[in-house]
Amino acid sequence: MSKAVFYHAGCPVCVSAEEKILDVVDKNKLNLEIVHFGNAKDRIGEAEKAGVKSVPALVIDDQVLHINFGASMEDVKSSLNA
Repeated sequence: MSKAVFYHAGCPVCVSAEEKILDVVDKNKLNLEIVHFGNAKDRIGEAEKAGVKSVPALVIDDQVLHINFGASMEDVKSSLNA
């Protein structure tokens, strides 16, 4: 089973992407974790290390998939003072 992490900042673009991802993911094939930076500021460094440049982003087996454009990681850090 593949592991995936969906990172987002809670903006409307991110929430919409999260809802769609949750709707289409086959939970028998993908172990999906949702990380909302507003609730998990300590995970920002992890996301950046994985290669996330903007949110929303889905990381599957170390491959980063940037979805739409909600905010850059710099904007996320600025807004959360992380």
